[in-house]
Amino acid sequence: MPAYGTHYLQGAVDVHVHACPHLNGRSANVFEAVRAAAAAGMRGIGLMDNFQNSAGYAALAMQELGHLGVDVFGGLIMQPAAGGVTLEAARTAIGYGYGPGTGARFLSLPTHHTKAVALQEGRTGLYLETAFGVPETGPVPDPVPAILDLCAEHDIVFDCGHVSGPEAVRLAEEAKARGVKRLRTHGNGYDEDVVRAVTALGGYAEFGMFELTHASQVGLTHVDHEKHRAQARSMDEIAPRIRAAASRAIVSSDAGIALLAPPVESFRQFLVLLEAAGFGPDEIRRVSADNPATLFRVGSGPAPAH
Repeated sequence: MPAYGTHYLQGAVDVHVHACPHLNGRSANVFEAVRAAAAAGMRGIGLMDNFQNSAGYAALAMQELGHLGVDVFGGLIMQPAAGGVTLEAARTAIGYGYGPGTGARFLSLPTHHTKAVALQEGRTGLYLETAFGVPETGPVPDPVPAILDLCAEHDIVFDCGHVSGPEAVRLAEEAKARGVKRLRTHGNGYDEDVVRAVTALGGYAEFGMFELTHASQVGLTHVDHEKHRAQARSMDEIAPRIRAAASRAIVSSDAGIALLAPPVESFRQFLVLLEAAGFGPDEIRRVSADNPATLFRVGSGPAPAH
């Protein structure tokens, strides 16, 4: 008998899969993740990697397994190990694949090397000093405006990374002013007012399962040799934030670490959890299939070359 809720995976898109090589053990490699998604009838998966541009993995997966019908896409999280927040790293990621339009489908500010996360983790010294942040006043720091222009020009997603709520709103405002049409924030840690503000500016708020799992109970190696715990959260916290995003919410597994079930199974568990929290079938379809497909152009082929 198939596991309960398997039908929710039909046509679904998991935009946050950590199947790439990592310092922590993985539950599946990229090819295994694609095959599992295809077997479940999923429409697409997005590869995330805190150490490398994942667009190359995605392009390779599409060359080898594209016939399975899963749209595999990647992008760059601008951590120091992956080149940092630089225009050169961003340009390289966009062109990194197998021809025009097969490169990065998103550019993300750091997910860990930000002042917001560094303070949460108790970092000090040079790590904290060099971590990315948006000042409360004054312009958004360079080279972010130029990176936003790249996202607008190539019609790819700008991801705010793991910044604070007020920083995410400032970035969303700047992105809109510069013509960015696709923007994602990670909504788990933001209060409902921030979620509403970002989505009102045209962004999408993503809510991942990782912080709802037992993986948040132990310290893990995320970006360097130090181990830190992710912030544990409950559905009582997350559900109102998903509803605050209204028609612009996205859910993801944020899975791939060996502590959790493989990404497809973790995603199924999250969708069933949403059902138990009172989300109806149409709502679950919107946040797990329709919205992610729209944001990342899933199934539409490569973006036009520029």
